[in-house]
Amino acid sequence: MPLTMLFIHSLTGLSLTSIGAGLTIAGLCALAFMPVAGVLIDRFSGRRVLIGVLALRAAGFAAYPFADSYPAFLMVALVVAVGMWASSPSLHALIGEIAEGAERDRLLAWDRSLRNAGMGFGSLAAAGMLAWNGSAGFISAAMVLAAVFAIAAVLVARLPSVPGGARGPQGARDGYRQVLTDRPYLLITAANFLIAFGYTTQAIALPIFLTRDVGLPDAVAGTVFALNTILVAALGVPVAHLTLRGRRTRTAASGAVIFALSFAAFAVLPQLTSGTGTIVAVLAVAVLYTVGELVHSAPSQSLSIQAAPDHLRGRYLSAYQLSWSVCRTIAPMLLGFLLDAGQWHLWTVLALLVLTGAAILLCAERVLPAHVVSSTRKAPPSLLRRP
Repeated sequence: MPLTMLFIHSLTGLSLTSIGAGLTIAGLCALAFMPVAGVLIDRFSGRRVLIGVLALRAAGFAAYPFADSYPAFLMVALVVAVGMWASSPSLHALIGEIAEGAERDRLLAWDRSLRNAGMGFGSLAAAGMLAWNGSAGFISAAMVLAAVFAIAAVLVARLPSVPGGARGPQGARDGYRQVLTDRPYLLITAANFLIAFGYTTQAIALPIFLTRDVGLPDAVAGTVFALNTILVAALGVPVAHLTLRGRRTRTAASGAVIFALSFAAFAVLPQLTSGTGTIVAVLAVAVLYTVGELVHSAPSQSLSIQAAPDHLRGRYLSAYQLSWSVCRTIAPMLLGFLLDAGQWHLWTVLALLVLTGAAILLCAERVLPAHVVSSTRKAPPSLLRRP
């Protein structure tokens, strides 16, 4: 992830400016595909769509070394972007098909934990890749990524089909019109859009803030990223087990409040610390930030799946995924503007965004069904399988 531009530059020889523009174009075009992904999930099941998405990503990375022209690069980048954005709703739909209630929560916790472990391993692999001369390391990385996604597609294909997983065209009667008129679900989606800016900060804004405004070495930013990844991978499952005992809305809102506290701490760091104490303070605030992520992520993700009716789960989860995707698309521009505005502007705006998201979650609790809000309540039988 941190080496995407360098990766593509080495494989294609294109300029960094054209690569950046191409990735942005591909990302925006991929967003337009998300509603289609939701329809396909409802028509064919999350399992089948996930197999196709993983195969698409495998084909995309395998094609990167052969993208020797700008149109070819744009096509490959679009394939990879579509596969990336469609992976989350199809995987979560699959989890929704094979488990219910607290069992869904456990599977989602394992998904988050293992994904962060994979990100940490990927960072180490990227460091090893840079040690190779020429483009051999990058070509090998592209082939390894293609093989990894192909293997993942085979593993998902080995899962048995779930009765009722594919619901055919019956969901088309309601379609996205029901999603757009579902006020409780729109509330939790809007809340997630605002809180998602807190997640983008670590990769986009924090390294610049630590090196430019706090005056720390570049390596500290990498250490903060590694610390966050390790803690989420190691503690994701046990913390999820604890947080999901309460009301999902209130616990997710609490995580957003902890995010806001960490942002306030980052805002005052340049004025209150100096020397080696600054590094200790940064790591302490990074731990606080990670606590916010651990507390928020499990219940908020569970809300998105538990609140989606079975017969339209694909459309609902695709709409929810758009809150992540749109945030990540516009975050570089917004955070860059705030970084240029001054040291405290970034953290103040981020704190206000996540606190607004927390308030929306608390408002949504009043209109969400009891089984969605609390893991101790079961859904009425009529809601488990709609005709």
